[in-house]
Amino acid sequence: MSMLWTSSDMVAAMGGRPIGIMPAGITGISIDTRTIGPGDAFFAIKGDKTDGHDYASYAIANGAALLVVAESKLPALGRLSAPMIVVEDVFVALQKLGIAARDRSAATVIAVTGSVGKTTTKEMLRRTLEPSGKVHAAVASLNNHWGVPLTLARMPADARFGVFEIGMNHPGEIGPLSRMVRPDVAIITTIAPAHLGNFANVEEIADAKAEIFEGVVAGGDVILNRDNAQFDQLELAARKAGIEHVHSFGQHAKADFRLAEFDGAAEQSTLWAVFGSETHEVTIGAPGRHLAENAMAVLATVALVGADVPAAVAAFSGIGAVKGRGERHRLRIPGGMLTVIDESYNANPASMRAAIAVLAGAKPQGDGRRIAVLGDMLEMGEFSPSVHADLAAPLLAAGIEDVWLGGPEMTALRDALPETVSVAHFDETQDLVPYVLEHVRAGDVVMVKSSFGLGFGKIIQGLLDKYPSFPDTERQF
Repeated sequence: MSMLWTSSDMVAAMGGRPIGIMPAGITGISIDTRTIGPGDAFFAIKGDKTDGHDYASYAIANGAALLVVAESKLPALGRLSAPMIVVEDVFVALQKLGIAARDRSAATVIAVTGSVGKTTTKEMLRRTLEPSGKVHAAVASLNNHWGVPLTLARMPADARFGVFEIGMNHPGEIGPLSRMVRPDVAIITTIAPAHLGNFANVEEIADAKAEIFEGVVAGGDVILNRDNAQFDQLELAARKAGIEHVHSFGQHAKADFRLAEFDGAAEQSTLWAVFGSETHEVTIGAPGRHLAENAMAVLATVALVGADVPAAVAAFSGIGAVKGRGERHRLRIPGGMLTVIDESYNANPASMRAAIAVLAGAKPQGDGRRIAVLGDMLEMGEFSPSVHADLAAPLLAAGIEDVWLGGPEMTALRDALPETVSVAHFDETQDLVPYVLEHVRAGDVVMVKSSFGLGFGKIIQGLLDKYPSFPDTERQF
């Protein structure tokens, strides 16, 4: 494996003090001893609940080549003989290394934010840019105050493209991360009422997302959703930030990258994208109109950075759903097959509606049902009762007659659904899990979605543990 950082460059970037016999360099960076690999550097970050210094010996046992530790913790680590870089603050040191990684890189850097679609768009970019050069992108959803500098610090010096996801829960969080990433291209997928409990309205959410403009390099590009109600607000914010190159995507007639037509099927999506003088037919290996919208932002990026557009178009066919964000499982169940759509990673009103639309397009077998297993959308604040009750309309429009609910906030949806819908509701996820396992049957399509804090991944895991999978025919990222 190639060297990510030399030890001397790490010491210089972080202003650290080396102790012991330093390795020539490291091959990776970890802040979690459970995932550390041989040759990695372990950064002993102190979190809200745990302190990485308490796990330093585990890091060494798992193959860490060196430790990055705080000066104040050094006396407690006296018995350890591993090489160390001692710094004042380990988290600040990680930030410094991330900034150094950006400084040394010649990569075209792309940053993605938005209320929904960040991770999917990031993964689409990873796949569609690969034919044009080496791509570095965050694993999972490392989009917060520690995930972004960690992803930056992990960026190889020879990357051709760097793709970063930037998220937020409160105002003021995106700006510092964008200034660290310094994107050549910034994408805002869309604005929707996510984390609404921390904002007065959707316009305030748009202002928070617009903080991504603060880090865009001189001469850089911004890509905005022309169909979003906050487009004018975001475009004005970009102009005020001094950004000259603002581009748009969507169905809107004035969109620079226009979604001319969409044909959704149960297992895939086809769209026709128009930009410049060209029309491209694009097939995505997963269903959902929301994926087509994300794909337009991706195509805009591919074109703007000078990557191979035909190769990117071809790459879309191999793109499937991400774990927790639409991944499908086909399970053997007595009498036939059970289809499970895993949307368990997160939820807000916009992504709930998108997932319900995907369920509506799915095809049960025989006497199977379309079943929506839905959990609370967190951080909705005073708006929580209304946004949960409002899900009744799309469920009824989709013709979904079986709705199984988990979480106290879903009481509002339970009460809003008519008697024609078969509803089961449990305050606790632990009570919903056995209900789902006992009541699914052959031919059903079950879509599971909630905010991460509800732990609906337990429902998915319970189904996977109980029923074996059919041979994998799904395409994944």
